[in-house]
Amino acid sequence: MARGYSLEQDLALLVNNQKYSDVEIICEDEKILYGSRAILAARSELFDGLLYSGMKESYEKQISFPTINSSIMKIILEYIYTGSIKEESLTEENIIETFYAADYLHLLSLQDYIIKFLKNILEKDNKNNCLPELLSKVVKTIQSTEVNNVLLNFLVESVAIIPLNTIEFGRLSIAGLQHLLSYTHEKEKPFKTTEYEVFRYSAILVAKQVSNDAYKSLMERLPISEQIEKSDKDKFINDHQKIAKELEPLINFIDFRKINGQILVNMIEPLKIVQDEIIANVYRDKIQFDRSNLKSPKESYLTCYL
Repeated sequence: MARGYSLEQDLALLVNNQKYSDVEIICEDEKILYGSRAILAARSELFDGLLYSGMKESYEKQISFPTINSSIMKIILEYIYTGSIKEESLTEENIIETFYAADYLHLLSLQDYIIKFLKNILEKDNKNNCLPELLSKVVKTIQSTEVNNVLLNFLVESVAIIPLNTIEFGRLSIAGLQHLLSYTHEKEKPFKTTEYEVFRYSAILVAKQVSNDAYKSLMERLPISEQIEKSDKDKFINDHQKIAKELEPLINFIDFRKINGQILVNMIEPLKIVQDEIIANVYRDKIQFDRSNLKSPKESYLTCYL
């Protein structure tokens, strides 16, 4: 298309174009990108402050961003110049870094653009998307800033509506799962996974980190809810003490009172990966609950914990 018909396409010609540039951008990997001072300043307060506030960058031809890789900066420039990003530019590998770079450069509209992009991913495929991996990545690199929490909270809320038994083991890290459970535990947040499935996923995920044998054993001992009758209750659990230790941080966010009593007795307690005190407290609560309802009409008995 000839120039003059599309403002977006015309401005795209200026992205990283040395011919029309008057400033060099030095990135983390020491690669140099090219930009226009006026456009950069008009689109970003941070660039305006660097290039037109009397700082040394105002008089020099170069500005440096030692924490932003050139591949990420190219995406930033694409958005600054055109107000959009090619669909293939944002990937699972770079979208988190791009969001953080937008935060640093005070590009709030780009952060909104990325959140909208992730929402579209969720809408297209509610189960087989990259959001569990992204949640794990953000939790690993989390920084205690309000803007990062915007992304983190979005990812938590999105993964919470994906049943855990549909997320392949290894896609969601233990730290990511713990953050997910801490966000939803005892809170009125949408969550698609039953308490038994939360325990099952947590235990098997931990076992996978301990050893292959432990992972295979728990897979046989803890089937999904629909296949509980196929459980191999006699399968020996290797490294159960190691599993129990690694599982402790996640146990705090599992309400065992909401798990069927027969499953507790026949499947979970024999594994010896949950502290005896926790199991005993659940049994005690169930007994007290039953006693409190002894005088109630039979038809009004509550069975939510049984």
